[in-house]
Amino acid sequence: MPSNRPLLQTYSLGSVEVSPRVVAMLAARAAGDCYGIVGMSARGLRDGLAELLNRDNAERGIELRVQDDGLGIDLYVIVDHGVRILEVAHNLMSAVAYSLEHHLGIRVLQVNVNVQGIRPPEEQDGGS
Repeated sequence: MPSNRPLLQTYSLGSVEVSPRVVAMLAARAAGDCYGIVGMSARGLRDGLAELLNRDNAERGIELRVQDDGLGIDLYVIVDHGVRILEVAHNLMSAVAYSLEHHLGIRVLQVNVNVQGIRPPEEQDGGS
């Protein structure tokens, strides 16, 4: 679950406060656009299986750490069967960091990817 502490940036004309939920939604959208990522997963496992979250609650698979000098983020994901997990995770780190820095103008200090599961091959091709 995202941190409750909002991102606050102060300028000469005033300040801008961004809800942690908005930050998590931006990160989830960037993750959803990455090759090899099936979707976000809830943290932890249920009966040894990862729970695939739908787009409406994808931010549950993201944890934020708002710090004075930037942002730390933990992503919990499910990947496609047959992909190079380390390569997909590295691409995901880069995509999320770029997206948040581009949209929010805030420094991303760390992106941690936690692979919670792999989608079985029979679910990829419709079970045939």
